[in-house]
Amino acid sequence: MIQLGVNIDHVATIRQARRTFEPDPVTAASLAVLGGADIITVHLREDRRHIQDRDVRLLRETIFTKLNLEMSTAPEIVDIAINTKPEQVTLVPEKRQEITTEGGLDVVFQKKTITDAIKKFKDAGILVSLFIDPEERQIAASKDAGAQYIELHTGNYANARDEAARNAVIEKLRAAVKAAQKSGLRVNAGHGLTYQNVGLLVESLDIEELHIGHSIVSRAVFVGIKQAVSEMKDLIFRHHIQKQQFRSIS
Repeated sequence: MIQLGVNIDHVATIRQARRTFEPDPVTAASLAVLGGADIITVHLREDRRHIQDRDVRLLRETIFTKLNLEMSTAPEIVDIAINTKPEQVTLVPEKRQEITTEGGLDVVFQKKTITDAIKKFKDAGILVSLFIDPEERQIAASKDAGAQYIELHTGNYANARDEAARNAVIEKLRAAVKAAQKSGLRVNAGHGLTYQNVGLLVESLDIEELHIGHSIVSRAVFVGIKQAVSEMKDLIFRHHIQKQQFRSIS
């Protein structure tokens, strides 16, 4: 079954709004694990707008599920990751002005920088995933650069306004999954996923991990992080079962 990676960045966003000590994303991570999270994901940005160095350090010491560190290829952040040793890093594009990550990494354009960073991570025993748009040239470049995983950007799926547009994006994602797996890459997905749209993605794509943050943290405001994660985990499970049942019939 698809594993659930819970991104807790926005817990830190609330804390940083007042530059105080609460709510603590490390506590949120512990509760997310109790709710069924398979992976904890955090993005240590260069501008430290939400997650702080202290958070990454304490998560590494206290969380015993898989820790996935989203990051740019900035040398300072690469060094922090190598010293912290999360199980996995996910390289993402990063702009100071953006509210959230706006698209996939251009591996074709940045291939040398990304290849050099991947070698450092591999030497440190850290798995590497590249957050990319579902395009064949980006998949091929990711493989050439040495990544073990890709994470497909699902923003266009999340933003699709009607069934036809949504189905077109699903077909593009499905083709990308097949191309990546054929090349030997393992495939994850994430960005913009919610309780309302995650089901179709689970039923449509044969992937390993879904990384979801904002929707879960938003739900947690009303029901708590443990319950919010449990509800998402249950959704993924139910749609996984539906997919298996459909396949057995067909």
